[in-house]
Amino acid sequence: MKRTERHHLKENELAQTLTAASEALASRKSLIVGIALTLLVVAGIVGGINVWRRGDDAQADRLLADALVAFNAPVVPATTTASQPGEVPAAATLGATGSFATEAAKLNAALPKLKAAADAYPDTAAGITARYHYASSLASLGRHDEAIKTFDDVMSRSGRNTLYGRMALMGKADTQTRAGQFDSAIATWTELEASADQELPKDAILMELAKAYQASGKRDDARKTFARIVDEHPTSPYVAEAKTALGS
Repeated sequence: MKRTERHHLKENELAQTLTAASEALASRKSLIVGIALTLLVVAGIVGGINVWRRGDDAQADRLLADALVAFNAPVVPATTTASQPGEVPAAATLGATGSFATEAAKLNAALPKLKAAADAYPDTAAGITARYHYASSLASLGRHDEAIKTFDDVMSRSGRNTLYGRMALMGKADTQTRAGQFDSAIATWTELEASADQELPKDAILMELAKAYQASGKRDDARKTFARIVDEHPTSPYVAEAKTALGS
C-alpha cells in the first residue's frame, strides 16, 4: 500500500473516532448537565447546612452564656455585713441582681436557663454542657432521680468516652451514693474503676467505691478497696484517709 493511501486511512480513522466521540457526548449531554446541576444543588445544600449549624452553635453559645451568668453568680449571705467601717454592705443584703443569699437560691435561678439552653440545641457542644450543669444542679438540690436521668441523657448525647460523658458517669455514681442507692452506686463506681480509660482518676474512684461499700454495710469489700488505694496508688492524696479507714 502506498504511503499516501495509508495516510488517508489514518485520517479517516481519526475523523471517525472524533465523530463517534462527539456523538457520544451529544447523546449524554443531558445526563452530564443533570449531574453538574445535581452537584451544584448538593454543594448549595451542604453550604446552607453549614451556615445553619454555625447559626445554631452561635445561638446555643448565647443561651449557655446567659445560663452560666446565674450558675456562676456569687453567693453572699444576706446577713453578711461590711468588715470595715465605710465599706459597702454585701450585695445580697441589698438584693442586687446577680448575687444570691444561698447556693440553693442560685441553683434554682439557674435551672430554667440551663434547661432552656439544653433543650433548644440538645446535640451541640453548648447544649451538652448546659445539660451537664443542669444535672449537677439537680443533684446539688437533692432532686436525685431527675439528676440521674439527666446524667444518662448527657452520656447518650455526648458519648461515654467524651469528657462530659465521663463526668456525667461520675456525677451519676456520686448522686446514687447521695440518694442512698448504694447497690446502684457500687455498680456504677465499679464500672468506672474497671474502665481502661486513662483519663479517669482511679484513686478517687476507688475511694468513692470504698465509701459506698462502707455506707452499705459491706465492710470486707470496703477494707479491700481501701487497701487497694494504699497498695496501687501509694502517692495518692487519698492514702492517708484510706489508712485511717483501715486502722479503724
